[in-house]
Order: sequence, then structure tokens, then C-alpha cells
Amino acid sequence: MTDIPRYITASRLYDYFQCPHKVWRDIYGPQNEKSTEVNPFVKLLWDRGVLHEERIIESMGTAVLKIKGANRKEEFEQTMAALKSDTPLIYQGVLIHGDNMGIPDLLRRNPDGSYTPVDIKSGAGREGVDEKEGDPGSLKEHYAAQLCHYTKLLNLLGFKTHDTAYILDITKAEVPYPLNSKIGGKDDRTWWQFYDQTVREVEALMKGEDRNYPAISSTCGLCPWYDSCKKWATESKDPTLLFYVGRNARDRLARDLDIKTVENLIDVDIEAAMERKEAEKEGGNKDFLYMISDNTLEKAKRRARIMLRHKRPVALERFDFPKRKYELYFDIEDDPTQDFVYMHGLWIKEEGKEGYYKAFTAKDITREAEKQAWKEFWQYIDGLPQGEFSIYYYSAHEKSTYKRMAKRYPDIKSEEDVVNFFGKPNVIDLYFQVVFGKTDWPVGSYGIKAIATFLGFEWEDETPSGALSIQWFNDYIKTGDEKILERILVYNKNDCQATQVVKEAVEKMMKELPG
Repeated sequence: MTDIPRYITASRLYDYFQCPHKVWRDIYGPQNEKSTEVNPFVKLLWDRGVLHEERIIESMGTAVLKIKGANRKEEFEQTMAALKSDTPLIYQGVLIHGDNMGIPDLLRRNPDGSYTPVDIKSGAGREGVDEKEGDPGSLKEHYAAQLCHYTKLLNLLGFKTHDTAYILDITKAEVPYPLNSKIGGKDDRTWWQFYDQTVREVEALMKGEDRNYPAISSTCGLCPWYDSCKKWATESKDPTLLFYVGRNARDRLARDLDIKTVENLIDVDIEAAMERKEAEKEGGNKDFLYMISDNTLEKAKRRARIMLRHKRPVALERFDFPKRKYELYFDIEDDPTQDFVYMHGLWIKEEGKEGYYKAFTAKDITREAEKQAWKEFWQYIDGLPQGEFSIYYYSAHEKSTYKRMAKRYPDIKSEEDVVNFFGKPNVIDLYFQVVFGKTDWPVGSYGIKAIATFLGFEWEDETPSGALSIQWFNDYIKTGDEKILERILVYNKNDCQATQVVKEAVEKMMKELPG
């Protein structure tokens, strides 16, 4: 066991929102199993965030006091001196009181002498914003909790604050976070109440008064604990190894039905479980198997059986694939941290011939280069013999990305054009339309890599990863090294080929269905 960290920080709160188990494992987990290497994509995000912050601070001129000392104690003393002397803007000030510490990006003095925390973010200030529909989106939980943390520290240290703090987002817009307002929806708590409850849960984990367990999900890959947690889940036969059984469902199944392993799920009596749920509800216990239906249990039971007993994929419902002379397998590479699409790849299979690869690539990070690559992609698609080809892609990412690009470059394709294109019966989302709802697989993830690997497909790169592709592209831009670009092209080609492998395997499964 390591020494228990003293401070609750904004970073620890962020970890808790990303993965509640990481807070416990950072302190009590097997430290020899924690990776000491920072994932290159994570490092890229850190560097990108730091650069964004520096640009924002530079634009504010000499009015900003930058706190910098030999240690946190010295920086805390500098911050206190700056606050007491009414400094207008304090950058990276250190606030410490008891077991709480915070380092807000900015502390801004108001005309009435109070201070407001402002955090600089290299992303959107709210989530779910839809300008077309007039939806302003909702406040982000981890942003609100962090701002509550800074505001509380200012109050504990004797400084006046207001109920509203701010996020300075990627567009340099100030997004207000009224901390006394209610979260909304079915949640009647204020953000302060939400924060207080979160802190209590984090404290209990840090002190060992409570503990939780790993849950395997699609967000785990960049975490330094991934291999360790995966090892634990595998050895424990944890239900989160099954596709679509997440942390909350796993914990409710263990609490209410004593289901703690994948094997336990095979034997679950679904009818009896639902009868008990109804009885509990009538008795006033609405929390029993909350958000778990008979359909949820049926899927989990079936997938447990397939994983442990059948060990082969199963087709549940027919899907008729269109017959065309040309089949195109489509995948893009993009950098969401810059909202930039740098590659559009196609693996093209003509009936009776060998497949070949074609890519349309932006070779520098400019809107002109992005637009040109997209233009060339559409020129190729529009030049194909209409009615003689089908296109396959995996997940909705391509569709949603292209809708955003249509807003940016409507002279190439309008948003209506893009929607109509993806709505055609010969343009198929292989994941959503087929794999997700019409098949089951003996793997924990239905991502293209998990399923194609199960089918025996191998990527040529030793570390195939969409996140690393972003890192490679940024390295290519810095160095101009064509070998790096070739690595991205090979990776993208393999993604397209993997889509073909999955499509053909599913098509074969469909043919084996009765009738």
C-alpha cells in the first residue's frame, strides 16, 4: 500500500468522473502493475492543452500574475499574497485548506473585491450544443465540480466569491456556470449539492472507508491501469467483460441478484428476477434492478452463453446485403482535438478482381488542405457508376463528421447532400445496422478491432490505434517524414480491409440462418 495522498484536488475529482475506480486503485492498487509510460496520445492532449492555455494567457498581456515557486507551499504563499493585494488576474494560483487543494487556471478580481475562478479548457464549455436546433446544451459535470472546488477553497480561505464561475472554452467564449442552479432533468440537486456528494464519495475511497472494482469499457485504453484492470476482470470473470454490461448494471446485478461473474449470468432466472422487481416496486423499493429490464438480462445471459459455451458468433436476425459490382470499405482519420479530418480511405473491391486501396489526404493542418482532400474524395465517389456500388463504414463517426464538414464546406457538399448520401440503402453502417442489433459475438467489445481480430485479421502495424494515428499525423506535420505518413496510410488501409473481413463474415452468418 502506498501513502494515502492528503489532498482532494480538481484532478482527482476529474479522475473520479472518468473512472470511479481509478481513485481507489491509485492508492491501494498493485503499483507494480501500473504503466509508467504516458500514452503518446494522452501526452499530445496535455501538450495541446498547455499550448492553448499559454496562448490565452499571452493574449491577456501583462495584467496576469503568473504564480511560480519551488514547491506548492511557496506557490500557496505567493497566491495568498496576490489575493490580499487585490491582484486583477492570477494564473495558476495554488489554494490549500485542510485536505483540499486546487490550482485554478485563473483567479479574477471583480469590481466589488471578490474573486471568481475561471478555468481554461481546450474543448467546448457545454455538451450537447446544437446550434441548428437552438439547443444550448448542458453544463459538464466535471467542469462544474472543479469550479465548485475552487470556489469553496476561496471561501474557506476568507475571500469573497460569487455563485457563478466560468469556463473559458476553445472558442475563447466565457461560459457561465451558476453553481447554485439545479442540474435539471430528473436531478433536483444544485451543482453545490452534487459537488458535496462527489467529494464525500471520493474521500471515502481515498481513506479506504469504501472500495469499488474495475469495470472494463471503451474508455479504458488510455489509462495506465488498463492492463492491470483487465487482468483482474479476466481472473474474476467479471460481467463487464461482456459487451454492453457496464459498471452500473454490474453493480446492481451483484447487489440485487448476487450475480458476480459471467458464469452466474448463464443461470439467471429472468422471469423470477422480473417478478421480484415488480414486488419490490410495489413495496416501495424502486431501486431494485433499477434500469435493468428483462431484455437487458436476456441479452447479457445470451452473450454470457456465447462467450463461455458456444465461443462463436451468432446471427440473430437477417440482413440482406446489396449486390453491387463495386464494394467500397470506408474509414476516415481525424484529430478531434483540432476538429480536423486528415484522411479519407477506401478499400475498393471490384467483382472478380483483387482489391486496392485509395486515400485522399491533407498533408498540412490548414482548412485549405482539409477542404481539398474532402473535395477529391467526393469527386471520386460522384464519378463512380451510380447504382453499381455499395459503401460500408463502421459506426456513426463518419456520418456525423461529414455533417460537420458540410457546414464548413457547403460549396463541396451541403448538409442535405450528406444526409441523403448516408441515407441510401447501398451506404451501410456495418456496426449500427448489422453487428450491433443483429449479431452476438464472444468478445467484450464490438469495435472493429476486437471483431476483426477474433476473425483472424491482423493489422500490419504493431500498435494499431486511432489515437496513435493522430499522434503520428502530428509528428508527420512537424517533421515532413514520409515514412510516418506511410504508416498512417497502412493503418487506415488495414481498417478498411478489416471492415471487409467483418462484412463477409457476417454475410456468411446470415446465409446460415433458417429461411
